[in-house]
Amino acid sequence: MAATDKTPSTATTPGTVGTTPSGATIPAAAGASRVDKAPVASTTPASGAGTPGVASPGKTVIADGVISKVAGIAAREVPGVHALGGGAARAFGALRDVIGSSDLSQGVRVEVGETQVAADVTIVVEYPQPMTLVAEQVRAAVARAIEDLVGMQVAEVNVAINDVHIPGEDDDDAAGAAAAPGRVS
Repeated sequence: MAATDKTPSTATTPGTVGTTPSGATIPAAAGASRVDKAPVASTTPASGAGTPGVASPGKTVIADGVISKVAGIAAREVPGVHALGGGAARAFGALRDVIGSSDLSQGVRVEVGETQVAADVTIVVEYPQPMTLVAEQVRAAVARAIEDLVGMQVAEVNVAINDVHIPGEDDDDAAGAAAAPGRVS
């Protein structure tokens, strides 16, 4: 009885890239679109996070909405910020809060590149807080959060102050404005 070689063949046929460990062939179209032909050097640290010396190929993609939420949460944590967004956005936000849903990215718009993020944040400042100081603190908090949590460089953070909230005013003014009929149709 002849001995058979159990080692999978590494030879490829035209139109294939190689074989899997089980011996199945990988079509050229599938192999070419997912892997780089050049060998990849491992940069995985041997600190216990994964197997030392083994590369972890792949790509991490963070959605723009996630970056907007991170920026919105950071901006809301700054003392002197009453709310985020313009009047219409705050009215819709008040309605969402009533039904138990909130939009943490309200009032934040981001532009995401390969390695950089630019953010535009619209805020309402509490009276009598110094507006430029609050804007600077929002800018710093948003930039720090994006750099620390998302890991991308911040190109710019633009802060627009579109209203001032006076303590003692009806805090339900956004919900009342949404329910009251408008003067313009």
